[in-house]
Amino acid sequence: MAAPVIEVKDLYKSYGPVEAVRGVSFAVEEGEVFGLLGPNGAGKTSTVEILEGLRTPDRGVVRVCGLDPQESGDRFKERIGAILQQTNLPDKLRVKEAIELFADLYQKHADTDELLRRFQLVEKSTAFYKNLSGGQKQRLALAMALVNDPQVVFLDEPTAGLDPQVRREIYDIIEDLKRAKKTVLITTHYIEEAERLCDRVAIVDSRKVIADGTPRALKHNSAGSTRIELRLARPLTNGALAHIDAVMNCREFDGSYVLHSSRPPATIVALVKQLEAEGNELQSLEMFSPSLEDVFIELTGRRLRE
Repeated sequence: MAAPVIEVKDLYKSYGPVEAVRGVSFAVEEGEVFGLLGPNGAGKTSTVEILEGLRTPDRGVVRVCGLDPQESGDRFKERIGAILQQTNLPDKLRVKEAIELFADLYQKHADTDELLRRFQLVEKSTAFYKNLSGGQKQRLALAMALVNDPQVVFLDEPTAGLDPQVRREIYDIIEDLKRAKKTVLITTHYIEEAERLCDRVAIVDSRKVIADGTPRALKHNSAGSTRIELRLARPLTNGALAHIDAVMNCREFDGSYVLHSSRPPATIVALVKQLEAEGNELQSLEMFSPSLEDVFIELTGRRLRE
């Protein structure tokens, strides 16, 4: 078996008294799109910045393409591309100038005109950075990250703050990278992003990995339950919903109730009977197939983006 392209073992990082990463371990195989999924403050960015060589770990082992990011200098930088959580360039730097500037930093690089075409930036090639939209800035950041034709690409929250249409455009680019057999590590707090793009996911919370696997396996291991979300005319305080037929767990979030049921029809029949007996009414009810959101709720007792 070939060694993983990315290896992280028992990684720790603190900033003064604040612990940012607590014993994180995972591995990414060649050609995988791997996601670090978790809420803001979970330690995702600190982990990625260590992998990129931007921060020094307190302890633990980190290898990217068999290299130590802190010790391998230019050999390491030639192998990776990255989008940071925020990309800021000089206001009056033109788009083509930015790509050419980054290209000059590497021994080998892709054709800059081809990158402009690939990322739909030809018409903006002479535009100032300050005049680009958020989506255009992110496409430029992707072009710069790929200018050296890297083996490994790090994408830290690549679609945060973008509108749905631009987000889908970024998804298409990431799927192109997947078809090109690039190894990609994405950090995200978007459930749908992880489920659509990632071959495997590590769910991160409280600065450590709490589960990892393929999205399908993680959802299957969440007891195969269906999520039922409902609102009632009058709130319940006695935990009665947790004892309804086939309900595996019940939690309240901002006035709504989230049930996980192994047999949804039985649960709904029992729910209606109980509400009728209590003189209560349903205001809304929705059912959802198992998702990574359900895995996170089961593991932590809260939603991913509370």
